Formats: sequence, C-alpha cells, structure tokens
Amino acid sequence: MTEQESRTVVIIGAGPSGAVASALLQRKGHQVLVLERAHFPRFSIGESLLPQCMEYLQQAGLAEAVEQAGFQFKNGAAFCRGQRYAEFDFTDKFSPGPGTTYQVQRGRFDQLLADGAAAQGVEIRYGHSLTSVQMQEHGAVLEVETDDGGHYRIDCQFVLDASGFARVLPRLLSLESPSDFPNRKALFTHIEDRAQGGFDRNKILITVHPDYEDVWFWLIPFSDGRASLGVVASAEYFDGQEDQDCAETLKRWVADTPSLAAVLADARFDQPVNQLQGYSANVSRLAGPRFALLGNAGEFLDPVFSSGVTIAMKSAVLAADVLHRQLQGQAVDWQQEYSRPLQEGVDTFKTYVKAWYDGRFQSVVFHENANPKIRQMVCSILAGYAWDRDNPFVKDSARRLTALVEVCQ
Repeated sequence: MTEQESRTVVIIGAGPSGAVASALLQRKGHQVLVLERAHFPRFSIGESLLPQCMEYLQQAGLAEAVEQAGFQFKNGAAFCRGQRYAEFDFTDKFSPGPGTTYQVQRGRFDQLLADGAAAQGVEIRYGHSLTSVQMQEHGAVLEVETDDGGHYRIDCQFVLDASGFARVLPRLLSLESPSDFPNRKALFTHIEDRAQGGFDRNKILITVHPDYEDVWFWLIPFSDGRASLGVVASAEYFDGQEDQDCAETLKRWVADTPSLAAVLADARFDQPVNQLQGYSANVSRLAGPRFALLGNAGEFLDPVFSSGVTIAMKSAVLAADVLHRQLQGQAVDWQQEYSRPLQEGVDTFKTYVKAWYDGRFQSVVFHENANPKIRQMVCSILAGYAWDRDNPFVKDSARRLTALVEVCQ
C-alpha cells in the first residue's frame, strides 16, 4: 500500500524561488514541504544576481547569510564590442533599493538559501521527484518517487512549482506553450580566469562578437579567482559543429573576439563545457486555483541581462503573499494578483532582450554622452527593478525604448 501524507503547501524544487517562497510562507505560519529531485550542492548557471534580489532575500530572512558568505561583490555591468566599452553603476539608478549584490557559484548559493529556509522550519526532502499530479477542487494529489525507488502520495491544499528548467507542472499538466524567442544555444563552463587588462571583478562583463551583433559572451567573476564563461548564439551558428568538442568550440568563439581573448589570454579551461539549446520557454497560464508556477518553471527569457533569478524571486514573493491570504480564507484572484503583475516585469525585460538581439538596445548601451537621468532609468532595469512603474522606461517600455533608440542612432 502506498504511504499517504497530508501537507498544506508543497513546493517542487529547492532552488532560489523555492527557498524564498518556502521561507516566506513558513514565516507566515504555514506548513511547507519542499521536494527536490537533486542532492545539493549541484551545478547550475545564472550566477550573476541583480540588486533587486537583495530586497527579496531580506524579506525571506536569507540576506544576512548571503552577505556573510564571501561571494564576489557586484556593483554593475560592463559591455564591450570591439573598441567600444560601457559601464553601468547600479548604485547610480533611478529606482530606490539596493544598488549592489553578488556574483555567486550557484551550487553553494542555492545550498545556502535552502539551508536558511530549513533553519526557519521548512522541511526539504532531497532526492524526491514528483511523477504525477491530480488537481482537485480543494487541492492536489501528488505521486512522489525517491531516488532509492520508494513511492508515496501527498494530499495538499496548494502546489508551487519552483522546478526551473525541469518545468514539472507545465509538463504534467500540459501547460507548455511555444516561446516567441528564436532557438538559441549556449555553451558555458567555469574557468580559472587569470583575467588581464584591468578587468573589473565587481561587474559582469558582457562582450559582443565583433562581426555578429546577436552573438555575445558572459564573463562572471567569482571571489576565488574563477569565473563563469559562456557564449550565446542562434542555433544556426553552430550548424555543422554538432560532433565537435564543446570546449574547443567555445575557445574558438573566444579567440574570434579579440577584446575577450585579451582578457582571457592566460585562462585555464579545467572544467567540462556544457550546452543548453532552445532554453526560452512559455506557458499557457501561470497559475490556477490550486497551483502556481514560479520563475523558470513559468517563463524563461534569455540570460543576457541576468534576469532569471530576479524573476524567480519576484514570483516567489508575489505567490507567497497571494497564497497566504488564500490559506487564511480570503478570496483571491491569481490572474490579477499574481500572473498579471509578474508578467508586467517579465514583459519589461522582454522588451530590452529583444532589442538587444536586433541591435537597437546596443546602440543605447554604447551611446556616448547619454542623458544622465535617462541613463539612470535604464540602469534601474539592468539592476532588476523591472516592476518599478514610476520609471517611464518600465511603465511604457516599448515606446520609450523606440524613441530612445531613434535618438541614439
């Protein structure tokens, strides 16, 4: 006979959105169980946080542990293409809130957040995977499999999917929807960077290929002399290279980009190179009466502005608030109180991501003698404040950006 349990809230995944959501709900007095299929620490990308994240970590009681962990300090972003170079100082922004954050090895960072949630009373079960779900009027029935072959069932009142790229509920509930972003591919690894040329370790470096404006690299320095390195390009740029070694392919892309090659002239590639293709994703809906999708489980745009963890944490904060009120017996509207406000910020990021790849936003980034006030507004978005409706470049992102591009071009 299958063992059966009852829980108030079950969260799928112990990554940043799962840890933040579980800590927030636990602090509000709710019984939370987190199911995580992996065993921490585990490798993940998305290592460059945005300052907006620090507010969400503070709300969840997790900021102090992150601040004391010795991660690489981050105060902005640098952009390079050929001889052009631009920096954005996140402390010089339009929106109120933190202007600095950290660049983190995600294995250690995610473990830190999960441990912080557990210390607040959250139960986390590692090596437990959700295999099926039956949504019901008053909750859900979950079938769970452990990595040692065990099975059990959970009755719960609500399910939050924080499974990231695994996208558990979208897959089980047939919620997946095609993304309107092109099919892109990323090659990435961690290196001993031995960076040259006055490289600013307090900033992520985004480098554009000298010949292709839609091909770019990230270089995210860590506090131990290592860094995350990746290249992103449309899948067709890799046609005919499927049988080639990923490490050699990544090195060749770097060598073809002189400014980045100079920074990494002495770098040691001592870890395997991973690849991810077709990563952009969407869903038909973000929530229902008894479930909600957090972060990448709902929609993932692109890594170019490091928005993934920020969106994940924002979704956790929004969902925890709505769910708390629902569990107290209040009437809530998940579409109006969760999906819509979350999507507003996602759509703001989307405006700038699309404009990055078609070159329009690059003309803004590299524009000389920019208006200081407008630059502060743009900087706020790059710092993660994509939900600040007082910022004209958030509230009316597409039209404002179009007008700005015309000026810069």
